[in-house]
Amino acid sequence: MSSSKSDRVQISIENGIAMVTLNRPEKYNGLDMPMFHGITDAAKTLKKDRSVRAIILSGTGEAFCSGLDIKTVSRNPANFLRLLFKPGRKISNLAQDVGYLWRDLPAPVIAVTHGYCFGGGLQIALGADFRFSTPDCEFSIMESKWGLIPDMSLAVTLRELMPIDLAKELTMTARRFSGTEARAMGLVSRICDDPMAEALDFARELAERSPDAVAASKLLFNRTWSATDRDALAWETRLQKKLLARTNQRIAVARNSGEPDKPFVDRRNL
Repeated sequence: MSSSKSDRVQISIENGIAMVTLNRPEKYNGLDMPMFHGITDAAKTLKKDRSVRAIILSGTGEAFCSGLDIKTVSRNPANFLRLLFKPGRKISNLAQDVGYLWRDLPAPVIAVTHGYCFGGGLQIALGADFRFSTPDCEFSIMESKWGLIPDMSLAVTLRELMPIDLAKELTMTARRFSGTEARAMGLVSRICDDPMAEALDFARELAERSPDAVAASKLLFNRTWSATDRDALAWETRLQKKLLARTNQRIAVARNSGEPDKPFVDRRNL
């Protein structure tokens, strides 16, 4: 199955693996307002699709994403109000959604980066569960170069990956660093000559596991990584109760007991 959510962001799904592609190559996939909406719409669409087992997020052309297209967005000052406005009881605004919503998807998300991954682009990648990169991809928390701070959910995602002093250094200096250095700092999961090929192999491996167990594993760590012991242990029990004796758990047991393989059913709500 294939579809296109917008001309800025393309979605295709095959064998349970969704490919989400930022598609503004002439601007290094810079974030203008249609791109903000295209990314958030893609995340919301895939969240509802229980057949999706894994998601690969990438960019066309010479870069993953060069960050905010500040020249285009600032042509209408009201755009900044639209980006920072937080509607109703939501905890995130539109600017934050492009990174944060990927954490809210049950299926694991793999960001494949190349070329440039600057500012908002890096924050989108940090919202994924995994980041596969070329060694020469350039990264930067670039906002201070423009007199700003990162405001696309980095305050949540970066703290899970590196110590506070290094986070402050990268944010205050806006310095560029390579994929190899990003791996050493913990920002990148794997360095690969062909990160897309490795991401596809990994996505296929994830697609072979129980989609309920994979989704519950993602939710478990997202909810407990900075939680108290009491809350972390409570989440373990709560999620385990939702998995035990359900269809996909019975299929997993059967598969590992030498019985003929049965396909897992679509992911249930946890």
